[in-house]
Amino acid sequence: MTTEMPEVGVPGHGTGDRDPKGIGRQAGRGLRWSLLGTLATKVGSFAMSLVMARLLVPEDFGLYAIALAATAFVMHVNDVGIIAATVQWRGKLEDMAATASTLALVFSVGWYAVFWLGAPYFAALAGSEEATLLVRLLTAVILIDGVTAVRVATLQRRFDHDKLMMAITAGFVVNAAIAITLAARGAGAYSFVVGQLTGSVVTGALVLLAARLPWRYRLDRAVAVKLVRFGVPVAVALGIESILIYADSVVVGKTLGPVMLGFYLLAFNMSSWVPGLVATAVRYVSVPSFSRLAEQEAEVLSRGVQRSLPVLVATVLPMAAVISVLAPELIAFLYGPDWAPAAAALRFLAVVMVARVFMSLTFDILTSMGATRTTAWLNLAWATALVPALIVGTSAGGIQGAAIAHAVVAATVAVPLGTFALHRLGVHLRPVVPALVRPVAGCAAAGVVMWLLAELVSGGAFVVLAAAGGPAVLLYLVLVVPRAQRKALGERIGRRWPLKAEMR
Repeated sequence: MTTEMPEVGVPGHGTGDRDPKGIGRQAGRGLRWSLLGTLATKVGSFAMSLVMARLLVPEDFGLYAIALAATAFVMHVNDVGIIAATVQWRGKLEDMAATASTLALVFSVGWYAVFWLGAPYFAALAGSEEATLLVRLLTAVILIDGVTAVRVATLQRRFDHDKLMMAITAGFVVNAAIAITLAARGAGAYSFVVGQLTGSVVTGALVLLAARLPWRYRLDRAVAVKLVRFGVPVAVALGIESILIYADSVVVGKTLGPVMLGFYLLAFNMSSWVPGLVATAVRYVSVPSFSRLAEQEAEVLSRGVQRSLPVLVATVLPMAAVISVLAPELIAFLYGPDWAPAAAALRFLAVVMVARVFMSLTFDILTSMGATRTTAWLNLAWATALVPALIVGTSAGGIQGAAIAHAVVAATVAVPLGTFALHRLGVHLRPVVPALVRPVAGCAAAGVVMWLLAELVSGGAFVVLAAAGGPAVLLYLVLVVPRAQRKALGERIGRRWPLKAEMR
């Protein structure tokens, strides 16, 4: 979809500020802060999950998962793509900020009213009517988002990612402190909700201070039409994506109840670590990089993707092998034996993890080529196949059946459709196949070794992880990483951390 916007200059700047080097420096600085902030919050979320899992019971996680599923959907659609439209606006910010602020606030209030009234039905659909109040409370974060949406976009336009990440980090610290304190005092699932709400308020307040944007609300119809035309397809695609991520929470909760949903949520969160870290880091550099390549011939973009994909796959596969083969030991070591049932789902969600990393890269490529409608159709096709598969899989095999269904759909529907969509736009992945043989074979060999060692080794979870996972990952590196690269890496490490004997 092509959206007409006034060509007045680079987003966030006047017509005279077109210095590519200056913009490049700003983008590079923003990238560094974005990556640093993402890493910090991901690591912090992981640490928080370890603590919360030992303070709460699976049912608490299950009830929270229902409220989180509702919140994730409305957070993707509540501003109707106003943040993305504001970042991409080609004119002066002051010409559209008041209208954008009005639209974001109106739509957020409207969506919250819908979910306030619909919370009992959504909770019943997910199998736990007691989650109604949790849904109503947690979805209130979209009201904060409605006030701050344009301010967040303003910081992104200015490449002030340091201020944005500091605000997000401060909110997370408050969230973790309150949630853990309440969980320790027996607040159950409400500890998650109150912590997240309070953290959102702190982040929102800091964003308002950092953005320094005048408080103006008005509605310019021409500007509103341009914003909505651009933002609605983005919001639709993201809304469908949230269904993909959280549909299993609704299906598992409805079929098996909040306790089993709690186990499934823990497994799904573990399988999301790698896509969350790798895909997010890649996304910050892939979209602008592929956008520049897309401005040239299609073959140039195709070669860029062909170089990037094998590296990405080779990075993700050993992590997937460890998660799949050593799922029981990972869960026992990190969360304790009480969470052991989650391992049944985690083994198969490792497949979903690999598919999600590939599809994330695919969506970035399509977005860089301007094919936003294609991303929406891809997500819709994926969701259409996933929901009935989840219903059948969960009914037949519990949380393991749900994970198997998710893995089958990801491997047989999502990945082929993503590959076909790229092919139609001139990005050919067939030349990548030979480069994937070594990582796939290495992963298979490492997985077999890992399984054999895990069967032979006796001891606690950490002993098995170290004795089975360590040698298997080392084997993977020997088989997959070329000898010249291993030698160069060793020399680089030797220069940075010389041996004591050499230092003498």
